[in-house]
Amino acid sequence: MTDVKPSIEQVPGFRVAGVAAGLKKNNALDMTLIVSDAPCTAAGVFTTNHMKAAPVLFDMEQLQGNKNHIRAVTVNTKCANACTGEQGLANAREMARLTAEKIGIGADEVLVMSTGVIGSQLPMEKIAHGIELASGSLGGDWAAAAAGIMTTDTRPKEAYAQVTTASGATYHIAGIAKGAGMIAPNMATMLGVVVTDVSLPADTAKGLLQSASETTFNRVVVDGDMSTNDTLLLLANGVSGVTLQSPEEFTAFHEALTAVCRKLAQDIVRDGEGVTKFITLTVKGAPSPEAAHQIANTIATSPLVKTAFFGNDANWGRIVAAAGRAGINIVPEYVKLWITPGEIEAATDESLLLFTNGMPTAYSEEQATAIFKNASVSILLDCGAGLGSSTVWTCDLSHDYVSINGDYRS
Repeated sequence: MTDVKPSIEQVPGFRVAGVAAGLKKNNALDMTLIVSDAPCTAAGVFTTNHMKAAPVLFDMEQLQGNKNHIRAVTVNTKCANACTGEQGLANAREMARLTAEKIGIGADEVLVMSTGVIGSQLPMEKIAHGIELASGSLGGDWAAAAAGIMTTDTRPKEAYAQVTTASGATYHIAGIAKGAGMIAPNMATMLGVVVTDVSLPADTAKGLLQSASETTFNRVVVDGDMSTNDTLLLLANGVSGVTLQSPEEFTAFHEALTAVCRKLAQDIVRDGEGVTKFITLTVKGAPSPEAAHQIANTIATSPLVKTAFFGNDANWGRIVAAAGRAGINIVPEYVKLWITPGEIEAATDESLLLFTNGMPTAYSEEQATAIFKNASVSILLDCGAGLGSSTVWTCDLSHDYVSINGDYRS
C-alpha cells in the first residue's frame, strides 16, 4: 500500500508558483505555473463533453505534435475559455506563447488549462500579468500552486508519494487538482496535474494515466454534471535517473500513481459544493464491472438519494429505485442492500441489512437513521447477478449547493 501524503515535499526538477493576477477579488491566488527544468514526456486525458473548451482542444493538439518535450503548464481560474470560438483558441495559443517567452522555451512546449465561467473570453492583460508574476516567483511552494487553481473549492488539493525501488533508488509522484462542482467526469478530473521524476516513454505514460484515472477520477460524482474543461495531465521528467524496467517496477509505479489520483479524486468529493457527507457506494454481484459502474453511477447521481442523505433520512427505497432504473437487468429478489458508518467497500459487523428477498428486513429505524447521520457513510448493493463490481465516491446535496450555483457568476 502506497503511503500518500496530503502535502507535496519535493519533486526534483519541477518548480511551481501560484500568484494573484487580479482575476479574482481580494488579491486571491488565481493563476498557477508548473515548470520542469528538463523536457518531460507528457500524457493527458480529457473531457468527453462535445462542448470542449479552447484549452482542451489546444492541449490535445499540442500533445499530438509534441508529447516528448513538454516543459510547462499554465493554469488560470475565473474564466473557463469555453464556448469562445476562434478567439478563444487564439487566446489559449497566446497564453502558451507568453509563458514560453517568459521562461525561455518553445511555445510548443507549453500546455494550458482554464477553469471558471463558460462563455467569456480570457482577460489577456491579466493573464499576461499573471504569467509574468508566476515566472518570476518559481520555487517549491506547491500549496500556493494548488490554491492558484481553485474556483469554488474551499481548500487546496495535494497528494504526494515517494517510492523506493528494489535497487534502492528513489522517485517521487505528486499531484494537485481542483474541483467542487460540475463533477461527473467521464475521463479523468476537473483540472489536475500529476508530475514525476521517473523516466517514462510517452505511450507508457498515456496508458498508465488512463488506467489510474479509470478507477479514481472516473469514479467520483458530486452533482452529475460533466465539465467542458476536464483535463488530467501527467508529466515525467526523468530527473531521478530511474527508468522502470521490470513488471514489478511498473506495477509499483502504477499503484503509486493510482494512490495519488485516488487521494485527489476523493478530496474533490469531500470538498464538493455544499457537501456535508462523503459516501462510499459499492455495487457488487452485477453482470459485469461496466454494469456495476452504471448502477453505482445512477444511484450516485440521484437527487433523491443525495437529498435523503443530507436530511439524515434512511429512505433506502430511493437507492433500490435508482438501481432499478439504471438500465441493467436485475432481479429484486436477488438484491441485498446494506449501509455502514465509515468508508468501506464490504459488509462488516457494523453493517445494517435493509433489503433482501425483495422486501425490507426487520431493521431498526433508529439504527438506520443513526448511520445516515455520520459524516462518512458506505452503501453496499449486491445484485446477486454476477461477478461485476464497482465503487463510486459521492456525496449529499444540500441547500448550500443551490446557493453557491444560484449566483456562481456574481
